Parts: sequence; C-alpha cells; structure tokens
Amino acid sequence: MNILYPIEWVVAWIMVQFHSLLSLFMDPDSGWTWLLSIVGLTAVIRTAIIPLFVKQIRSSRAMQMVAPELQAIQKKYKGKTDQASRQAMAEETMAVYREAKASPFSSCLPILLQMPIFFALFRMLYYKLPEAAKTAEGFGPLSQDLAKSAHNAVIVGATTISDSFLTDGAGLSTKILAGVIIALMCAVTFITQKELTMRNMPASALEGPMASTQKMMLYMLPFVYVISGPGMPIGVLVYWLTTNVWTLVQQWIIIRNSPTPGSEAEKEYQKRVNEKRARKGLEPIDFTPKKKAEPIEAQPIRVQPKKAQGGKKLSDAERLEQARAARAKAQEERRKAAQAAGEVPGVTTSGSSKRSKKSKKNR
Repeated sequence: MNILYPIEWVVAWIMVQFHSLLSLFMDPDSGWTWLLSIVGLTAVIRTAIIPLFVKQIRSSRAMQMVAPELQAIQKKYKGKTDQASRQAMAEETMAVYREAKASPFSSCLPILLQMPIFFALFRMLYYKLPEAAKTAEGFGPLSQDLAKSAHNAVIVGATTISDSFLTDGAGLSTKILAGVIIALMCAVTFITQKELTMRNMPASALEGPMASTQKMMLYMLPFVYVISGPGMPIGVLVYWLTTNVWTLVQQWIIIRNSPTPGSEAEKEYQKRVNEKRARKGLEPIDFTPKKKAEPIEAQPIRVQPKKAQGGKKLSDAERLEQARAARAKAQEERRKAAQAAGEVPGVTTSGSSKRSKKSKKNR
C-alpha cells in the first residue's frame, strides 16, 4: 500500500487546475504551461504553511539568542554525570527555552511538512505520469490525454518535466537546464542562510558551537543539492527552486519589518524609520534601550556595641555595673528633687493625698 497516494492525488489535482487556468492564454501542450502549473502548486503549498514558516524564523532567532545562556548551563554542569545533575541541567535548559519561547523542533516543521509533498511530486512525475500516459485510466484527476500532454510537453530542445540530468539518453539541453536550476538552488539557499545567520543575528549570537553549526550549514545545504539534484526530474527541481525563492523573499520581508534586536538588520530598520520621519518633518526616534532603574535596597541598621573610654569593648559585668550606677544616680536625683519640694523622700504627693482622703472617709 502506497501511503503517499492521497498526497500524490492532491498534487496532481492542483497541477491540473492550474493547467486549466493557464491553458486559457497559453498552449496546453507546452512544457512551460506544465512547468508554471508546478510553480502554482508550490505557491499553494507555501501559502498554506506561512504561519509555520513565521514560527520557524522566530524559533531560529530565539535559539541563536539563547545560545550564550545554554553554553553557560553546559559549562556549569561540565563533568557532572550523576542523575541529579543531568536532571537539573535538563530543567534549566527547558526553562531557558520556555522563557525565550524557543523550540529546537519548530525550525524543522516547514521542512518536515513539505517532505511528503516533495516525494509525492517526485513519484508522480517519475512513475505515475509515464504510467498514466500509457493506460486508459490515467491517474486520478490526470486523464490519459492530460498525462500524455504533460509527459511529452517540451520545455527546451527535447527536455520535458519528467527528464533528469541522469536520465538515460538525456540530451545536452536537459543537462544544461538541470545544471542551471541546481546552481540557482545552491545560490538562493546560500543567500537565505547567510541573511538569517549573519545579517539578522547580534554579534553575541555569532559565537559558540551553535554559530559554528550555522556557518557549516551555510555550505552544507547547497552541497546537498549538488549530490541529490542530478537524479531529480526537471519538474521536481523547478518545485525545489520555487520553494527556495519563496523562502528567501518571505524571510527578507520578515527580517526587514521585524529584525532581531541588536542585529545589523535592526540598525538598518531604525535608520529607515528615522529617514522616513525626517521626510515628514518629524523628530527622529531614539531607539537606544533604556536602562531599568535598579531598586535601592534599605541599608541595615547596625548597632555598635558600647565601648569604654579608650575604645575597648565592655564585658557583661562592666555593662551591668554601669547600669547599676546609672540607676543609683537617677534615684539620688529624684531624692534631692523631693527634698527641694518639701516632700518626704520616697513618698509622692499624689500618694499622700490619696491616703488622707481615705482616712477622712473612714471617720
């Protein structure tokens, strides 16, 4: 059972619809008509996954922004192989991802979703189209007549959308066309990766293992096309090239309007904004990030221990002796004050008046 059959059927249906539309003003049996139908198929698929692509860009940006924090966590637990340390390292790493809203898997979603479509298109052009051209049943929405038209439609020389660089008996025109498309794919992919990793990243994110991996991918991805491209039909190469160009344009729009903070793209964005305001006679915007005011912590009150004359710290016995002397001095001052007022020492005026009133009452 072919699990790609439903996707192959949908791919063929979309191609047939675009072919019907283009046939209104183009030759239905022209290879360019069928080639543009594949371009239309690509546009439909890429439009459907725009939200995932935006999420991929943001996730890739976040992953590179948190790279220094991840390196610090790895350095913190370097050499620790016990279960507790490994679990703590994993928890701290996931906490960094959650805070930055980054996911290592988000950047792969658009590619993973396109892979079944890519293989379905490959199988349809390489296997289903020649078979449908020979049988009366055709293939799904591709009738035998449409299959013959697509299979025999010439693009350049004797090249059709089903031919590839490695096809037996492939002519010079096929090899040249396939080589040109592969070269364009490599160039577009290189520019796309360079814009994403160099222009849209701050200097701090361009260091460390992750940055080295990104730089390696800058040259590895084009090399993949050089290896796998010659075995692909021209129609599949056109699909691949179209989706790469779409990615470049879409990424350029996102980076231009929503650059990464601290990157070269952000400086260019700020410059454009202020130039536009200057043309309107408005004052420029100061994009310098404001420093957060740090809260002033209350200083703890320190109670200095009492010291005797000469700067020596008093012992408990000496402090007790001082307290007794101070109390005796206060008592003596109160006694002298009472004598001066004509009162009996130790007896207050209020106390004596209360006793006199009580004695009168008893009488």
